[in-house]
Amino acid sequence: MTPRDHAKPRSVGAVKPQTLHFSEPLRFRSGSVLDSYDLVYETYGTLNAEKSNAVLACHALNAAHHVAGYYADDVENVGWWDNMIGPGKPVDTEKFFVIGVNNVGGCFGSTGPGSVNPKTGKPYGSSFPVVTVEDWVDAQARLADRLGIDSFAAVMGGSLGAMQALQWTIGYPGRIRNSIVVAAAPRLSAQNIAFNEVARQAITTDPDFHGGDYYEHGVVPRRGLRLARMIGHITYLSDDAMMEKFGRALRTGTIGFHFDVDFEIESYLRHQGDKFSEYFDANTYLLITRALDYFDPAAAHGDDLAKAFAAARARFLVASFTSDWRFSPVRSREIVKALLDNRLDVSYAEIDAPHGHDAFLLDDPRYHALVRAYFDNIYAAL
Repeated sequence: MTPRDHAKPRSVGAVKPQTLHFSEPLRFRSGSVLDSYDLVYETYGTLNAEKSNAVLACHALNAAHHVAGYYADDVENVGWWDNMIGPGKPVDTEKFFVIGVNNVGGCFGSTGPGSVNPKTGKPYGSSFPVVTVEDWVDAQARLADRLGIDSFAAVMGGSLGAMQALQWTIGYPGRIRNSIVVAAAPRLSAQNIAFNEVARQAITTDPDFHGGDYYEHGVVPRRGLRLARMIGHITYLSDDAMMEKFGRALRTGTIGFHFDVDFEIESYLRHQGDKFSEYFDANTYLLITRALDYFDPAAAHGDDLAKAFAAARARFLVASFTSDWRFSPVRSREIVKALLDNRLDVSYAEIDAPHGHDAFLLDDPRYHALVRAYFDNIYAAL
């Protein structure tokens, strides 16, 4: 190892988002078409001369292209996977060129429901196409084309991001060498679809929703967004993590005998909901949760997941967390079995962590050591 390998991990520093415009139509699995669209993305590190060290980091539900670093005019706005990606970090940007992209349908600059439809001069709103994980990966492949990247050293993600990492191996098997799949499921359970539906109902029944065309009314369905976020956030944490952080602590120390905030956990959930409703778009929330519902690669193969991965050629790292009850380790083992049935190269780790589904975003030393070791091997093979 060189001295640099032992350097203290640090931030990639101030970063700037970039925008690429695509004039080629994008056809969705639903049959709908976007005649043109924009993708906002960020990059970290340097693409090598062979263009062999590119890594795509796919975002989950409420994240976007801002994966690492911070903005010069907003230093508190740190990338959602900044603890994972940067110089000296598990995905070392002194070795790899990392790309984060805001998917089509998003609300952080890429073309989405809040964007102006050039045909009408109004926001797309309710007319924006329903998107799928497959549609996102198709758009990401076009972004890679524009950046001159024929093959990714790795595509990685957690939760919904992991579904994209899986889809890359199915849809573009010759363009991905490693797939890092964290806290994932090969398809949602009925219970998970139910959680998403309750969250969507909270939004669509908000009086300010206006059938998805609230932009024209100058309002935001904040009440629905707050409830959707509160529902989702409960599922991202484990019971043990919530008890350790909040327990049954009362805000004032005594019971108030009312229906306003009494417990600290209530205050926390309301804070998360309020914050979310200030920056996220309601239509985007509907689209992304529906994409989660629809992802099911085995469906086209008689529900045989092994057949779904028959074309895959990548190496895989699959990781799960024992306390993740939303995407439990059992679901990751389903993925591992299907991959092994195809005699693919698979590493699997089941990490004993108390944090629930959100563990893939947190600083667990064993988890980070696992990812670091895997990427060290990728780098050695470049």
